[in-house]
Amino acid sequence: MSQSAPTREVARRVFASEFNDAGYTFTESDDERAPVYALLPTGESSNRVFFVGTLTEKEDVGEDSEYWRGRIVDPTGTFFVYAGQYQPEAASKLRDLEPPAYVAVVGKPRTYETDDGTVRVSVRPESITEVDAATRDRWVAETARRTVERVAAFDDEGNEYARMAREEYDLDPETYKAAALSALEDLDDGAGDELAGDAADEGLGDGDVPDDADATGPAGTPDP
Repeated sequence: MSQSAPTREVARRVFASEFNDAGYTFTESDDERAPVYALLPTGESSNRVFFVGTLTEKEDVGEDSEYWRGRIVDPTGTFFVYAGQYQPEAASKLRDLEPPAYVAVVGKPRTYETDDGTVRVSVRPESITEVDAATRDRWVAETARRTVERVAAFDDEGNEYARMAREEYDLDPETYKAAALSALEDLDDGAGDELAGDAADEGLGDGDVPDDADATGPAGTPDP
């Protein structure tokens, strides 16, 4: 019997405000190679994330070799991405990009505990793609919809990740719904469109957005 090829985990759309609160990670088996999931406070597991925002800063924070840190802002907060020798394509993209620029990122959540015990959450990018304002706006609208859906399902019986979130976090999921709705209002008002004067009106070209996004298929510097 032939074995099916392994599929990649779903890349969840999530706003920065929720992602940065997702400090609890877990695995679903004892296998040492089992995937590690971040637990989103709205009650969803996330081995990979997909987000779009404005790259506002980048810096090579490596000592012996290049290790790039990027600061990417969405309407609700800030993502930090780190890419080094084990993420050569993403590191090369960060090296070449000139902020400010709209970017789409697919990557894996990573947590880092500071000396005072604070858990910081960042992203180890698999891909970074420069995009336009229209693409960013579509991502905001779709991510707001997904966030509201997760909050609506938070109290459903059988929602195991919501039960886990209630146990692990003292956080109100309605907070993230409010942030999502505020992001939508900002779109309607045209607020936060840092690059609107320079952005093209077209969407992404074929192949620019990873087709496995949303489909199966810093106080400190985290270790590379």
